[in-house]
Amino acid sequence: MKNFIFLLIVLFTLSGTKCNDVNEDPSFKTIFKELESEFPQILAKPEKFEVQVRYTQINLDSKDKLEFENFDYRVDPFQYFYPASTVKMPVAFLALEKLEMIQKSGYKVDIDTPLRFGKGMSPQTTFSEDNTAKDSIITLRHLINRVFSISDNNAYNRLYEFVGRDDINKELRSKGLFDHSRIITRVGVSGFDYETNAFANPFEFYNDHGVIYSEIVRKSHNDFRSLVVKNSIKGKAYIDSADNLVNQPFDMSNKNFVNIEDLEGSLQRIIYPEYFSKKSRFQISNYHSAFLRHAMARLPREQNYPQYDLDQYHDSYVKFFMYGDNKNEIPDHIRIFNKVGYAYGTLTDCAFIVDLKYNLAFFLTATIHVNENQIFNDGVYEYDEIGIPFLASLGRKVYDLELSRERPKYDLSRFKLKYDREFIAKTKK
Repeated sequence: MKNFIFLLIVLFTLSGTKCNDVNEDPSFKTIFKELESEFPQILAKPEKFEVQVRYTQINLDSKDKLEFENFDYRVDPFQYFYPASTVKMPVAFLALEKLEMIQKSGYKVDIDTPLRFGKGMSPQTTFSEDNTAKDSIITLRHLINRVFSISDNNAYNRLYEFVGRDDINKELRSKGLFDHSRIITRVGVSGFDYETNAFANPFEFYNDHGVIYSEIVRKSHNDFRSLVVKNSIKGKAYIDSADNLVNQPFDMSNKNFVNIEDLEGSLQRIIYPEYFSKKSRFQISNYHSAFLRHAMARLPREQNYPQYDLDQYHDSYVKFFMYGDNKNEIPDHIRIFNKVGYAYGTLTDCAFIVDLKYNLAFFLTATIHVNENQIFNDGVYEYDEIGIPFLASLGRKVYDLELSRERPKYDLSRFKLKYDREFIAKTKK
């Protein structure tokens, strides 16, 4: 009987989710009218392209206290889309939270302490040096920089192993996030299934004198697959691991899922932690928060280790909003603190966009699915033709809306970071 009642509650919740309307704000509605003329195929059938958009204005009350106002287009926390690399963002935040927990236990480690990963079982692999790092030494600083600068998969996978699957989901839920989201797998690496993704590699911090702190293989025991989502079985066919075409829908029920609300909520807790209760924040220092903001906004041309090939890693390589459809340099007065994801035809960006010249700031998160042939894993997706141009145009239109509206006088001083080629401001710890 209890299970039946629970099912009725779930069905009522899903059926009652409002996801097809644009918020009543006239300016926000105008954006989609303009997009409709520019991308008629998308706005005529937004359900086909699985479009979801959340734009959040930042306002101040009479006492200069922050107020967030959300404007949604088809946002549905139960609607499944593949989050791809966007999962790397909250895991990077949690890695620094765990680091500080280790520090509080009395171990003298920090974000620059050398780190290496062992192999506990197949298909795990060791990772003891990285030729893209200074002196090939792996550190949390380097891994997090790689996650945000070029969305490196191996860097994320090591952070996933550092934190562990149970702790990732438990800690995010303790902050008021992830009631309808889950991070349960590594990304971009073959050989792992749901069960083997439950095991985290052993790791150790070390120095010239030996091991400072270590953890052995850890197994996650909770099963997060019972999460209620809609439409996790997609398309009409897929290419399997043996490169064969399988003529049946692609089942994504064992994959990661982070909805629009949880993506934005994770980012907001780093951008404006004071907006949230202490319990709901990431438990990290001001120094680590500043580092994360820096890592999210810094462009490939501003990196020192490694120095990227700028023909490939141009400014908008992982910045879809406003600039994704061109390779021009992003102006210095505009900073985009974000994380993108793209795989299986789904493109997602979760961003906080700041214009220091015009004292402008807003959050924008959106996802779109472009897979016309409905075959998954074949590499045939309309990213460049449809998806990225749509997100870039959306970003520009929301930016123009912000420029035109009457905005409060923000204090954006925390975002005026020193963006030189090396960020080592340890004096501010």
